[in-house]
Amino acid sequence: MATTKSSLKKVSDNDNELSNKYQQKTDKQHILDNPDTYVGSVENVDSCMWLFDPETSKIKEKPIEYIPALYKLFDEGIVNCRDHVIRMAQAVDNDEEDAIPVSNIDISIAEDGTITMYNDGNGIDIAKHPEHDVWIPELIFGHLRTSTNYNKKEEKIVGGKNGFGFKLVLIWSTFGSVETVDHKRGLKYTQSFHDNLNTMDKPKVTKCKTKPYTRVTFRPDYARLGIPNLTPDMVNLFKRRIYDIAAVTSKTVKVKCNSQLIPVKTFQQYVDLYLQSDAKKVYDTPNARWEYAVAVSPTHEFIQVSFVNGIYTSKGGKHVDYIVGQITRKLIAFIEKKKKVSVNTAAIKEQLMVFIRCDIVNPAFDSQTKDYMNTPSSKFGSTCSVDDKVIEKIAKLGVMDVACAISEIKDTRAAKKTDGVKTKNIRGIPKLIDANWAGTPKSSECMIILCEGDSAKAGIVSGLSSDDRNMIGVYPMKGKIMNVRGENKKKISENNEIADIKKILGLESGKTYKSADDVRASLRYGKILFMTDQDLDGSHIKGLCLNMFQSEWYSLSQIPEFIGFMNTPILKAKKGTQSLVFYNDGEYEEWKDANDTKGWNVKYYKGLGTSTGKEFREYFAKKKVVWFSHTGETSDNTIDMVFNKKRSDDRKTWLGNYDRKSFVDTNLPTIPFEDFINKELIHFSKYDCERSIP
Repeated sequence: MATTKSSLKKVSDNDNELSNKYQQKTDKQHILDNPDTYVGSVENVDSCMWLFDPETSKIKEKPIEYIPALYKLFDEGIVNCRDHVIRMAQAVDNDEEDAIPVSNIDISIAEDGTITMYNDGNGIDIAKHPEHDVWIPELIFGHLRTSTNYNKKEEKIVGGKNGFGFKLVLIWSTFGSVETVDHKRGLKYTQSFHDNLNTMDKPKVTKCKTKPYTRVTFRPDYARLGIPNLTPDMVNLFKRRIYDIAAVTSKTVKVKCNSQLIPVKTFQQYVDLYLQSDAKKVYDTPNARWEYAVAVSPTHEFIQVSFVNGIYTSKGGKHVDYIVGQITRKLIAFIEKKKKVSVNTAAIKEQLMVFIRCDIVNPAFDSQTKDYMNTPSSKFGSTCSVDDKVIEKIAKLGVMDVACAISEIKDTRAAKKTDGVKTKNIRGIPKLIDANWAGTPKSSECMIILCEGDSAKAGIVSGLSSDDRNMIGVYPMKGKIMNVRGENKKKISENNEIADIKKILGLESGKTYKSADDVRASLRYGKILFMTDQDLDGSHIKGLCLNMFQSEWYSLSQIPEFIGFMNTPILKAKKGTQSLVFYNDGEYEEWKDANDTKGWNVKYYKGLGTSTGKEFREYFAKKKVVWFSHTGETSDNTIDMVFNKKRSDDRKTWLGNYDRKSFVDTNLPTIPFEDFINKELIHFSKYDCERSIP
């Protein structure tokens, strides 16, 4: 017998364990026990939220403590008001019988925390459901999983659709009531709900001839939420939501808070509540379902304020990605075209403060809290194209200039990676013939020759004496170097030849070298010499090199006898023991016009590669070097005129004064930049224009 009692006790204990482990709860109890699933957290959360500021009548961001579940309860009710505006507007448009549009919404928040929401327009049908024999208002408010939004095939642009809606509010309230007038049936319906919807009064149905409306009242279960009442911050958060509804609802609807009219009729007016009085914005409304505004973010971080069917999507979603993606892509293209600067998406997005109101067909959200909309753009039911004119206006807000500045900072950092340094040995430039003294205490006595191609390099090296090798380095360029004027730093820093020249000289991007002492202290070479073919393309290469230094290291172009070029013959004329050397075509033509050329044998040097080793030794023995001199504004303006891509009209005027007989006097030890450009480089420019004409 004892054994039987013991066995029964074990069975009973197991039953209790199983009963505790597997429980069947009512829907209401499940909602109360699992708030995160239905209404959000019931814990106090620290967060930065947009609140209505009663002192300034603006909307400001403020760190507050709030309960997400309580915010959600209020939101369910206020979105219902907005949804009714949409339904009745559609009913009127469809000429439905006895359809009366919504013209008033009034949200009241009492001191004891009781909240009342009122809207006019058609009331709820006051009739018993033919299948359930329950009054329809009671079915909607008192029974779970009942809704007017269940038809999945119907395209709707309202906020509610899952059948929980306001019932969640009543389940999380100690008291609630509904009052509605059905003008079609001439009836008024009132009913109260208590104790988290566990009990409900019998409905009171009376005859009524007043205009239709619906009024719902509820007092959240503050004890269950862990607070005695609404805090001032929560009240101001709710007031902001009332302003939201005023902004995203038709301007024909008067929205009130505690019977005071909200002074917002349009989305544009609403956006202004977030901005300083002097802040500029760009606004567009391509169609009835979309409107958006863009301003510059005051925090230099991306900010979005967005609404889907009246629902505030605090975390954004696909609708925000859709608009912002267009803005960033088009701005990148606009800036690249306008400023020739490559910027990335982040540099633009972090400057934007974007406001979006849209109506999406049957939107899907990531949770019941509906703070992120995840319906793909292909299912929006409408489109919104950001116009190019809007992009230009956004750029002019300052977004373009800041993006360019950010890009420049990043490009400067990238350029710094290719900076040179004064050191004895450098690696990674196999074609460089480095001077023995380069990067040493004697570096100021050294000269780097930038020449045109490998054959020129071979000839130059063959002409150097052992003493020359101590002081002269040679670097062959691959033809014409980049025109750096107006080019973005990223592109310049990615140019291998410029990176090599920086390393060879020890140059740093952005550094100023004011004097010969700075050169002596910082650079591996004390002078730069260009050696190119004496033809027109050779003149162009010299000009491009000069432009590079004047544009990127302006101070170096001002130092006397730092940048120059070595003259080598383009023609030699011999007659018996007589020998004449000409350094440009102009000199030769002048001599030919003034003399009898009969009996003279003329040799034309097509390029440096055609000179012999003996001739190169002669060049370096004579060292017919011409130094560039900087004369100030005239020098700067002349070189800018030639290489600035935006000054084509100035170049036309310049070429209009072309004189075929002008040439540089090669006997002068120095020439101003402008003389080189106006008397030598101009011949290339004239020729280049002529060969460009088909």
